[in-house]
Amino acid sequence: MAKDKSLKPDTNPPKRKKLSSNASEVHAEEMMNTKEQKKRKKMEVEEPSDVTVTPADKKQKKEKKRKKKQATGQTEISDPPRGPEGTHELEGEEDLTPEEKRVLERKMKKILKKEEKKRLKAEGETLERTETSGPTAAQQALDYLTCWAETRTKWKFQKTRQTWLLQHMFDSEKIPDEKFPILLQYLEGLRGGAKDTTVKKALALVEESGQAPEDKAVQQRAHRARELIQLLS
Repeated sequence: MAKDKSLKPDTNPPKRKKLSSNASEVHAEEMMNTKEQKKRKKMEVEEPSDVTVTPADKKQKKEKKRKKKQATGQTEISDPPRGPEGTHELEGEEDLTPEEKRVLERKMKKILKKEEKKRLKAEGETLERTETSGPTAAQQALDYLTCWAETRTKWKFQKTRQTWLLQHMFDSEKIPDEKFPILLQYLEGLRGGAKDTTVKKALALVEESGQAPEDKAVQQRAHRARELIQLLS
C-alpha cells in the first residue's frame, strides 16, 4: 500500500512575512499621531477650553511687564551728576518719581549750603587777614614821627607819612597831646607850598573858634592852630 505524501508532516514551518518599509512608516506615523492626540488632550485638561485670551488681555499683560521693567530700572538709577551751582532742574529729572525728586532736592540743598559756608568762611578769613595784615596808617605815621625824634640815623623821609600828619595834626584823637610837641619840632623846617597851605588851614581854624566859643573840640583845634602859626610865622 502506497503512503500518502499529503499526510507527511511538513518539517519546514511557514516563514513570516517581513514588514515592508511602507508598513513601518505607516506604523510610526500612527504612533506619532497617537502621542500628539494625547498631548492635546492633556493641554485641554490643564487649560479649560472655555477660557479665551482676547487681544485686550494680551495688551494688558504687555503693559504690566513694561511698567514692572521701568520700576526695576528706576530703583537701579544712581545719583545723577551734580549740575552747576543754583541749578535745580537736571537732565532726566522728569523721569524720576516724586519721592526720588524730593531726595534729589534735599541733596542739592545740602551741597549748596556747604558751598555757601565755605564761601563765607573764605571771605571772613580774607577780611581778618586784611585787618591784621599790618599797622594802620595812623600808627605808621606816629612811628615815623617817633623814629625822627629818637633814632635820626635810621629815619628816612616819607612823603606819605608827612602828608597824613599835616592832614590830621589838629585832631587830638588821631595825634595825642604828648605827640604834638614832637610834631611841631618836625614841622619847624617845613618850606614851600606845604608851609603856606598849613598856615592857611590854621588861620581858618582860629576864625572858626570865634564863632563857636563853647565848642570844646573847636577850641582845642584852634589852640593847636595858634601854636603852629606862632612857629611858622
